Amino acid sequence: MPVSRADNSVLGRWWWTVDRPTLSAVGLLIGFGYILVLASSPAVAQRLGDARDALFVKQVVFLALGGLVVIGVSMLSPRDIRRLALLGGAVALLGTAATMVIGVEILGARRWIALPGFAVQPSEFLKPCFAVVAAWLLAEHRRNPRFPGAWIAGGIFLLIVLLLKEQPDVGMTAVITAVFFIQLFVDGLNLFLAGVGVLLMAGGAVGSYLMFAHVRLRVAEFLHPHGPHTYQMTTALEAFGNGGLWGRGPGEGRIKDILPDAHADFIFAVAGEEFGLVICAVIVGVFAFIVLRGLLRLLREPDPFTVLACTGLLAAFGLQAFVNMASSLALIPTKGMTLPFISYGGSSVIAVALEIGMLLALTRRRARGELP
Repeated sequence: MPVSRADNSVLGRWWWTVDRPTLSAVGLLIGFGYILVLASSPAVAQRLGDARDALFVKQVVFLALGGLVVIGVSMLSPRDIRRLALLGGAVALLGTAATMVIGVEILGARRWIALPGFAVQPSEFLKPCFAVVAAWLLAEHRRNPRFPGAWIAGGIFLLIVLLLKEQPDVGMTAVITAVFFIQLFVDGLNLFLAGVGVLLMAGGAVGSYLMFAHVRLRVAEFLHPHGPHTYQMTTALEAFGNGGLWGRGPGEGRIKDILPDAHADFIFAVAGEEFGLVICAVIVGVFAFIVLRGLLRLLREPDPFTVLACTGLLAAFGLQAFVNMASSLALIPTKGMTLPFISYGGSSVIAVALEIGMLLALTRRRARGELP
C-alpha cells in the first residue's frame, strides 16, 4: 500500500523526505547486479571447484544486505552520519592496519581479512567514512578558522595512504586521493595550491609506476595492447564486439567461461556480450544519473558539511564506476576495482551501500530550523 503523506511514523517521514529517484536508480543497479552475477558466476564457481550456484547465492545475500544498509543508513540524521563515519572510519583504519599482520595475501596483495565463509576488505570502507569525516573537519574549520580541520584531515589522509601503500593498493589510493582533492577544491582551495596538488598527484602516479612492478606491467599492457600479457584486455574487447548492439542473449556469452574475473572486474564485458550496447548504455546512464542528480541537488544546499560530504561520496561512487567500465573498454590501464552494486564482492557491495545510504541521509529534505 502507498505511504500516506499524513503518516508521521519513521518510515512515513523517511519516504516523503528521501530522494526517491536516486533510490529507484540504486534499486535498478541492484537488479542489474542480480542478473549479471547470475549470468557470470556459475562458470567461475566451477573453475574454482565450488558448487555451480555458490557465488550467486552469496551475492544474493550480499545485495540483500546492501539494500537494507542503504535504507537503514538513509534514515539517520546528519549528526548520526557523522558519528557513524567516525566510528566506521576508526574501525576501517584498524582493520586496514591489521591486514599487515593477519591479512590474507592474494596475487601479491595483502588486503583481506579472512572470516568464516568470506573475506573482508577493510579499506573499502575507508572511502565513504573518510569522505564524511574530512567534510566535517573542513566545515568546522570554516565555522571556526582557529580549528585546524584541514591539517587534521590531511594527517588522516597521509595515514591512509601509508597503510594502502603497504598492501599495496594503488587504485584505492588514487580514488581516495582524488576524492580528498575534490573536496579541498570545493572548499575553496586557491588555484596555486590546486596546481601544486595536481603536480603532486602526477608525481605520485610516476612514483607508483617506478615503485610497483604490477603497475608497470599494466601500463605496458595498455600502451602495447597486442603484447603477450594483454589477454584480459583483448578478451574483454572481443566480448563487446561479439555482443554488438543487442547482445548474443542471456547465457549465450563465452567470456565468462574463459576470463578469470568475469564476475567481478570484467562484469561490464559480460553485460556487453550478452545484452549488447543498449544495456551497457543504460547502465552508464544510471550511474551518470545518480552522480549528476546528486551534484545538482547540492546547488541548493546551504550547509557546507552536507555539500562537502556529498561531493566526496558522489566522487568516490562515480570514480569507482568509471574506473571499472573504462578498464573493461581499454580506455585506461586495467585496475581491479568492482562495478558498484553489479560486480561480485561482499565488502564492495556493503561499502557502496554505506556510501549511498550516507548520501541519501544527508540529502533528505529537512524541516526549517532542523539541525544538520
